[in-house]
Amino acid sequence: MLTKNNREMNHEIDPIYLKRWSPRAFANKRVEREKLNAIFEAARWAPSAANWQPWRFIFVEKADDKEKFLSFVNENNVEWCQHAPVLMAIVSKTTRNEEGAKNITHAFDTGTAWGYLTLEATRQGLITHGMGGFDRVKAKEVLEIPEEYDVQAIAAIGYHHDSIEMLSERNKKREIPSNRKKIEEFVFEGKFA
Repeated sequence: MLTKNNREMNHEIDPIYLKRWSPRAFANKRVEREKLNAIFEAARWAPSAANWQPWRFIFVEKADDKEKFLSFVNENNVEWCQHAPVLMAIVSKTTRNEEGAKNITHAFDTGTAWGYLTLEATRQGLITHGMGGFDRVKAKEVLEIPEEYDVQAIAAIGYHHDSIEMLSERNKKREIPSNRKKIEEFVFEGKFA
């Protein structure tokens, strides 16, 4: 089945999975608090090892706060994410108790919460774009994140802009939904192939 954005599923799934992608063209439109709460509510229900729920989200909307975020985001990402109405740090707690015992699944569980969040954002008519290009040490410092937490990613959240004119030529070419590998390329039965 081919979807509106030319992504094709090989096995029947809900179309929301194909509808979600990571655009860079953000509209200058505020995200309603009800929608932000809805995406955080979706993340809340993600599964986690022993129900530790290690994910934390730090979001900003105000210009001054966004400038702090842009201070640790790589230049190539600043070019487009500066226009997003919401920027967010995705953080995971690396310990599971007060004694500092390690939570070896913190990143896995936090990634799952991010996945839930992005799907609900899509359902709410929003776009999300996660970024790995940022200075993790500086992010922890600027956002005053305690030692037992890791910053996994930075994300931009908002509405998709009708035009891509604000993007660089490089990013205009990239402003299309990407396709995915076939499941036969990453699913193996019995042993790693």
